[in-house]
Amino acid sequence: MSIRRRSVIAAAGAALTAAPVLAACGNDGEGATAAAEADGASASGTIRLGYFGNVTHAPALVGLQAGVFKEALPEAVTIEETVFNAGPSAIEALFADAIDISYIGPNPAINGWAQSGGQALHIIGGSTSGGAGLVVNESIATVEDLRGKALATPQLGNTQDVAARYWLKEQGFATDENGGGDVAVTPIDNSEVAAAFDDDTVQAAWAVEPRYSDLIIKHGALEFVNERELWEGGEFVTTHIIVSKTFLDEQPALVKAFLEAHLAALDFIAEKPEEAQTASNDRIEALTDKRLDDAVIAAAWENLTFTADPIAASLQGSKEHAVEVGLLEEVDLKGIYALEALNQVLADRGEAEVSAGDLG
Repeated sequence: MSIRRRSVIAAAGAALTAAPVLAACGNDGEGATAAAEADGASASGTIRLGYFGNVTHAPALVGLQAGVFKEALPEAVTIEETVFNAGPSAIEALFADAIDISYIGPNPAINGWAQSGGQALHIIGGSTSGGAGLVVNESIATVEDLRGKALATPQLGNTQDVAARYWLKEQGFATDENGGGDVAVTPIDNSEVAAAFDDDTVQAAWAVEPRYSDLIIKHGALEFVNERELWEGGEFVTTHIIVSKTFLDEQPALVKAFLEAHLAALDFIAEKPEEAQTASNDRIEALTDKRLDDAVIAAAWENLTFTADPIAASLQGSKEHAVEVGLLEEVDLKGIYALEALNQVLADRGEAEVSAGDLG
C-alpha cells in the first residue's frame, strides 16, 4: 500500500478502484441516526482522514492547505491525514482500521461495500462531480475509427475503466480484460499515459482530471466524449466521502464536525475559486513534488463541480455498468448511504437536504 502520512492539529475551529468482487448484501445503516443527533461543536478526538493528491479531491486539498479545516473544526479535534494514490489502498486501510474517513471514487466504495457485506463503510456525503471522458489523437474522427486502436484507462476495474468499457459496449465494440477485442483497453498509470499517448502506444484515453485537460492542452488530444454528456442532468459522482461504520457508530460528533468542515471547504471553493486553485496546486506540489500548469488546473476546475450532493443515482448507474461489462458481480447497494448527519448540518445552515434515493 503506497501512502504518505502527516498530522495536522485543527485549532479554533487529493485514477482508481478495487478489483472485481463478489456480490454481498447491504445493511440498514444503523448508527446514522446517532450521527445525525450528535453535536459537532462538542466533538473532540482524532479523525484519521484519507484523500488523494489530485484536483478531484480539491475539498480535502483546500481544507488542509488553506486552513479551512483548522478554522472550522473545534479546538479539541485533530486531523491525522493519510495520502493514497489508488482506491484499493484506501479501502484496505479502512478495512485495517488505519483510517476513519476518506475522500474516494465511486467504484472503490462499491467494491468495499460488496467485499464487507455492507458492514465496513457508509457514504456520508458528496464532494466532486464530472471531470472525465474520452480524448483521442487526430487519427480518430468517428466512433468507427476506434476499431483496432488502443485506449488507455488508469486501472483495470477503476471508475474510468468501467465507464470506457461500458461506453464501448454501447457502441458495439467488444473488449476484454487482457487488451483484446475490437478496442484494446489498456490500463496505464496516470503518470505514464501522456508518454504513451505521445509515442502512439495508445491513440485514446478515458481520463480523469487533471490528466484529461493535460492531454488536451499539452499533448494535442481532442475531446471526443465528455462523460457529462452520458448522465442525466450532466452530473455523476467522481469523488465522495466514506466513513468506517465503526467510527460512524462510535464517534458521531466527530463525523458531524468533519462534515461541517467539509462544507466550509466547499464554501471556500465557491467563493474564492482562484485562491482555491492555488491552494490545491500548492498541496499537490507539496505531496508530489510536481505542480500543475496554471492552464491545466484552470481547465480542470471548469470541468469539475464541487458539491455535497452524493449524486446517488449515478452510483447505482456505475454499479450497473460494472456488472454489465463483467467487472463486478451483482451487489445490493441499499443502505450504502448514511446522510442523516450531512442533512442535519445542511438544515442547520438553512440549506436543502440531499437524497440517497432508493439507496438510503
